Amino acid sequence: MGALRRNLGLVEAVALSLSIIAPTMAMSFNVTLAVDAAGRAAPLAFAIGTIALAIVGLAFVAFSRKIAHGGSAFAYITLTFGPRAGFLAGWALLLTYLVYGAGTAALVGNFADAALADYGLSVPGLWVVISATAILVAIGFAYRDMKLAARLMLVLEVLSVLAIIALGIMILTSLGAEDALTAEPFVPEADHGWSGVGYALVFAVLSFAGFEGAATLAEETNNPRRIVPIAVLATVVLAGLFYVFASYVQVVGFGLDRLDALAADPAPLDTLALAFASRDLASVLDVAAALSAFACTLGTLSAAARMLFVLGRAGMASGLAVAHPDHGTPGRAVLLLGGLVLAGCLLWAPLVGPGDYYGAMGTIGTLALILVYTSVSGAWAADALVSRRALQGFCGLIGALMMLWPLYNSLIPEPAYPANLWPYLVVAYLGMGGAVLAVRPSLTRAANGLSGG
Repeated sequence: MGALRRNLGLVEAVALSLSIIAPTMAMSFNVTLAVDAAGRAAPLAFAIGTIALAIVGLAFVAFSRKIAHGGSAFAYITLTFGPRAGFLAGWALLLTYLVYGAGTAALVGNFADAALADYGLSVPGLWVVISATAILVAIGFAYRDMKLAARLMLVLEVLSVLAIIALGIMILTSLGAEDALTAEPFVPEADHGWSGVGYALVFAVLSFAGFEGAATLAEETNNPRRIVPIAVLATVVLAGLFYVFASYVQVVGFGLDRLDALAADPAPLDTLALAFASRDLASVLDVAAALSAFACTLGTLSAAARMLFVLGRAGMASGLAVAHPDHGTPGRAVLLLGGLVLAGCLLWAPLVGPGDYYGAMGTIGTLALILVYTSVSGAWAADALVSRRALQGFCGLIGALMMLWPLYNSLIPEPAYPANLWPYLVVAYLGMGGAVLAVRPSLTRAANGLSGG
């Protein structure tokens, strides 16, 4: 089968986690959803989300110090709850990475379209061509050179984040002190209450989703027991600070009395750039968001391929656990998953539009990911209690419970059609995983596939 090439460091590990969460794209798209749910308290939801995901991140840190394995949650859950539960966790995480890559690929073309529209240029269907091209380029990078791909992702994300920070500074300096520095965005309003903040947490989790991606590089990273924990925590903390800042400046930039306009705006950063800066900056932000979406597509495809490689190695399909003899990447897994992402972009996305396609993919992926995060946190709690580490056990329990909050609010009350179908799709997918376990008994043999790293 061959082994994955071990030539990555801290830069590449941070780059993968950062590219998967795609902070620029998240703030270009998810703040409006959070404002629709929580009103002016959207920044509060992102602050709470930062704390919750930091606690979950500690669970990944604890396990990544214990075992260096490219299966991430698959390995961690297997160690605590056994190989059946471990496989289902890895299976769910595979779904998350796959659909996130599909959804963000559509946004590459969507944001590129918006940049052209700023100058009055519009070509029907061009976004599909751009998105499909982005997927093919991502497949090429993920297939050939993970080190180069990771560094490219990091450069794209850093430049994109700096563009939003620059806009935020312009907004705060343009507003009066009373409007620029107000505590109201951190206080739930009567119309939405804490339940609204809880629902907005779904979009906060979506914005952080994939912070653990560095763990899938454990078998390709030098000194993974040190590098992976640093990469995971650094991603959560830095992204959390950026999210609170970016959501805050959008809320105060639109004005506390115009939040309905913010919630309904398909491109809020464009609107703010036009109001506080120029059309040129609006175009720069659109390009930055497109680059962030591309980096996310590349990052999620890379992580998904490694998860499929690990599951194949564990007994699901040995033909997928083949590392490229020259590049040291999971080449077959990259090509298979890349093909699925491309098919979704060409066959489904044009029927519903890039925004709704991303929304559907993001919801499906987040539902699966919340289950994974809850399981890893619970596994940390169980492992810590067995080892009589009460504080860590308590933190793991709190992390699991905090993940149940956005899960409940994403299901109750029942979302409108077609969003009400996505939970059933996730359940059906997990059922498929159970069927795989039934026909592949080797997957249930303890420690199978846990020797890597």
